[in-house]
Amino acid sequence: MPSPRPMESTHLLVFLSRNFKTLMAIGFLSAVAASGVSFLLDEYYQSTVVMFATSQHSIGEQFFEETKKNDLLAYGETEDAERLLQILNSHRIRNRIITKYDLYTHYDLDRAEPGAKTDMAKTYNSNVSASLTRFGSIKVEVLDTDPNMARDMANDMAFLVDSVSNQMRNERAREAFNLAIHTLKKTSQQIAEAEDSLATLHSMGIYDFEAQVEGLTAQYGMALASGNKSAARTMQSDLQKIAGLANGYNNLSAFLEGAYEQQSLLKKRVELMRVDAETQLPSSFVVDYASAADKKSKPVRWLIVVMTAVIAVGASFLAMLAWETLQRAQTPNA
Repeated sequence: MPSPRPMESTHLLVFLSRNFKTLMAIGFLSAVAASGVSFLLDEYYQSTVVMFATSQHSIGEQFFEETKKNDLLAYGETEDAERLLQILNSHRIRNRIITKYDLYTHYDLDRAEPGAKTDMAKTYNSNVSASLTRFGSIKVEVLDTDPNMARDMANDMAFLVDSVSNQMRNERAREAFNLAIHTLKKTSQQIAEAEDSLATLHSMGIYDFEAQVEGLTAQYGMALASGNKSAARTMQSDLQKIAGLANGYNNLSAFLEGAYEQQSLLKKRVELMRVDAETQLPSSFVVDYASAADKKSKPVRWLIVVMTAVIAVGASFLAMLAWETLQRAQTPNA
């Protein structure tokens, strides 16, 4: 039996001509059906917030450091925007939005159902998104059947990202602040103990070791030169007494000199970290707050109708063409 001949272009045109009305009827019926279905779909309204991230640097440095390395009023770099985006997409923001707007009820999800959290996460992510734009800004988009709710959710995300960002920064700064306080207390205690020891030496007549030794040595020499042996013995006794306490006096003096500098630095650091632990500053510059949309974002009904009709006609055409090709292959003389 001879092999089947391929469908020639003239046969394809004949096929189209012969089945044109059928294909048009299929397209029309598909369009009508798609139009009816599209009117059953919920209408979603979109609200958008656009913001720029701020630079995330120590606030205390701006007040206590002589050299300012960073500008608090500057726009953040790409890394700052990516960090802020990570917070916007975090469970901290999502859980607060879900709780505040009772999204389980709003999305008609049963908390008791197995996998409810997963379903909520999928539904939330399909309606709420945050992304970087090519201009370096962050765009937050919220879709909802209620335009006012979409607006409020988008704006709340802009407010919540500041709250969460400040909370994270304050928590980290508070740990450093507590450590600095502990170190300062320990240093101050050591200074107090050294000062008490030095006060004991003062009570024993040791005030300025070098000056006292220099003075006593001079007086001792003068006593010897004048033949005053009694005075010389007194001076010698005082010198021996001072010599016995010299090492402790020198060690205490050297320790206190460094400790005072460290204490001064720690006090400055404590105040710096106190500012970082207690201050609340915006983590973003909001360019556009969301407003309630007066026109739905989806579904785009005309697009649904057109795409459904095109797909239906295309699929029908291929199916009919395949069927006729199969029939021609089975009847070579046709």
